[in-house]
Amino acid sequence: MRLKHLDILCRKAFLADLPDGKLLINTINAFSYVNARKDALFAEALKNSDILIPDGISIVKACRFIGAESQPAERIAGWDLFVYEMERTNRKGGKVMFLGSSDNVLELIRKRVGVEYPNICVDTFSPPYKDCFDKEDDEKMINAVNQSNPDLLWVGMTAPKQEKWAYTHIDRLEVNCHIGTIGAVFDFFAGTVKRAPEAWQRAGLEWLYRLVKEPRRMWRRYLLGNVQFLLYMLEEKIKV
Repeated sequence: MRLKHLDILCRKAFLADLPDGKLLINTINAFSYVNARKDALFAEALKNSDILIPDGISIVKACRFIGAESQPAERIAGWDLFVYEMERTNRKGGKVMFLGSSDNVLELIRKRVGVEYPNICVDTFSPPYKDCFDKEDDEKMINAVNQSNPDLLWVGMTAPKQEKWAYTHIDRLEVNCHIGTIGAVFDFFAGTVKRAPEAWQRAGLEWLYRLVKEPRRMWRRYLLGNVQFLLYMLEEKIKV
């Protein structure tokens, strides 16, 4: 997978132009790009997104550096997508389903939605915590989504599991709504993980904040992963 040829949504304002109906919306950052270079199904899921947004300043800068076909003007965080879609659904009234995470996190989400988005009904489903789902797990999740029939579906199982699951099963999801894979946003919204202060976000240093807060869990992702991403971009720059 080459970043140069990916079709990436360019500006936050474009979110307002998203059409209704069944859309798979994924995000891409340096970490996901590095993983997609090693995981064919993950790469396929990203390339075949209906909408792919740059959730990382590294993607915005890399697109400029390599002269990519898409030239994002700014980062669109998964949180930005989440807030936009939740406000949009709250204005109309409807149902949102959260698929992923733990029962505790989902209960915190349900409570906060009730306060901040009172016109939204919430359905949740917590899949088993494992690296790979079996057929029985998949069937339970698919049935839960179809029975809910939400107006908006959020999938939060961490990358690349969430993207691959949504992409692999989207044809069996009998919904007519936007489907967003947003990972850490579940924890941000629940309050179980603190998001970086706005100053760090504006400076494009949200990754550094997470590294400082969770060095043991994040050092491989951000230190080794960022170096690998830079090497891949140099490769794309010189590749004919």
